[in-house]
Amino acid sequence: MSFFPKISFQYEVEEYLTKVFRNKELITAVGTQEAENKYQSLLSHLSHPPGFTTVRVNTHLAPVKHVKKLLLEEIQKQFKGLCVPVLEHPKLQDILLIPVIGPRRDLKRHASEVIVGAQCGYAVLRGAHVYVPGIVSTSRFVKAGDLVSVYSDIEGKCKRGAKEFDGVKVFLGNGISELSRSEIFSSTGPLKGLGIRMIEPVYLSPSFDNVLPSHLFLQNLPSVVVSHILNPQPGEKILDMCAAPGGKTTHLATLMHDQ
Repeated sequence: MSFFPKISFQYEVEEYLTKVFRNKELITAVGTQEAENKYQSLLSHLSHPPGFTTVRVNTHLAPVKHVKKLLLEEIQKQFKGLCVPVLEHPKLQDILLIPVIGPRRDLKRHASEVIVGAQCGYAVLRGAHVYVPGIVSTSRFVKAGDLVSVYSDIEGKCKRGAKEFDGVKVFLGNGISELSRSEIFSSTGPLKGLGIRMIEPVYLSPSFDNVLPSHLFLQNLPSVVVSHILNPQPGEKILDMCAAPGGKTTHLATLMHDQ
């Protein structure tokens, strides 16, 4: 049984995926059941975080093996001695892989709840803490230092500032509130800063907040692959037409030896 509810799509996306996974050609080739199995497998994978966290090494600054050693030390500090390997990608020489552990099904849920938006929830599943802008709702009497259980409002139906929420929500883990409810929903000034420090996430994935910032760039694998496929050479002129926040641009510069 899946830990998270089945993922749902907008009509256009559902229609497209149906054409890919439930078309006559595929059903003829592998059979109705196998085609449906492939589709359900896709939905299951999309509703969970990736199996690995990928980071790109700034090879212009330091060798991969050196950065791997530094990263392993950082992860051991975060995970309090839990042995989690740092792996080198078998084909991309500038990529390190950290296995994501989970889902952990034995975590105790606390009475005090914090509801976050779906985008914030996705970041938490990837190892982030909860920052104030991502918080939608908290229990009535939450104060700084309280143990809280964090949930994601995956349908976006929780009203901001609500004291309870009974809609569809996904458990993300437990944390310690850095602020009281009144501070989180204060009407004076912009919302910013750390709201919940995650101590028992459902998926154990390292936080890269200020971790070796000169040596590492947190980047999804497909974004790294495109730069290698382009195979840029020193001295070439390249126009990056999707340059925000600039991960691929800096990768191209590294591959071009900063020329």
